[in-house]
Amino acid sequence: MNQIELKALAKINLGLDVLGRRENGYHDVRMIMQSIYLYDTVKIIKQSEPGIRLETNLGFLPTGEGNIAYKAARLLMEEFEIREGVRIRLDKHIPVAAGLAGGSSNAAAVLFGMNRLFGLHLSTQELMDRGVKLGADVPYCIMRGTVLAEGIGEELSVLPPMPKCTVLIAKPPISVSTKTVYEALDSKEIAEHPDIDGIIDGLKDGNLRKIASSMGNVLEDVTIPMHPVIDDIKKEMYDAGALGAMMSGSGPTVFGLFESRAAAKKAQKNIRDRALAKQVYVTNIHSVRRN
Repeated sequence: MNQIELKALAKINLGLDVLGRRENGYHDVRMIMQSIYLYDTVKIIKQSEPGIRLETNLGFLPTGEGNIAYKAARLLMEEFEIREGVRIRLDKHIPVAAGLAGGSSNAAAVLFGMNRLFGLHLSTQELMDRGVKLGADVPYCIMRGTVLAEGIGEELSVLPPMPKCTVLIAKPPISVSTKTVYEALDSKEIAEHPDIDGIIDGLKDGNLRKIASSMGNVLEDVTIPMHPVIDDIKKEMYDAGALGAMMSGSGPTVFGLFESRAAAKKAQKNIRDRALAKQVYVTNIHSVRRN
């Protein structure tokens, strides 16, 4: 095998709760993560010349040490003293800096692909142990599916799969700093925590409406006042028939859960017509078959 091509899937948070802040600055969280069928393509090619060459279809992205996918390749090459080189091609479709874990998913794909390409024989857990050194979301992006994340996001527990539904993704043309959002959250008291256990009950029952009605993200209380367009997008989704609509991660992307694909398409058109977001995608839940 001289090359491998992989799909690096985006994720949404069905629930995001922050329980406290550690002395090292990290936050204790309780989140429900879900992969969706919106993805970047990651191609890894062996090269006889040593080193890492990374290229991408987005000119503004770093292609060296500043790219987490590059760091993932370097981590394995240094640990296993790989003498050959690699060329990595990222075709990006997941919106960047959007709360969808695009970068973390790219890094996860590189770890997975290098493991296969160079016959490193690392287990999924061993890949996840290395992934957490790169970022808190990377282990989840290796595991994928419907998962409860605790600790700083690295303690993962598999949940019953999400019922099938249509997912609408809308990223407004704004940037949100995760660091700024968490700092603002630290300076205020969290008035209402999302019903994470209610989401888990809905998953156990396969009840999409129960899941949607229990969704919540404590970071919305910080991000929406900074960027009211997030609330405008949520309202458009609800008006078109979304069972639930919420900001993913620290934002600014909003997702909506729909029973009807036609209703999701209607919301997509309305959001584009009102110029609330250009990057608006209709997609599906991605389920993982577990052994």
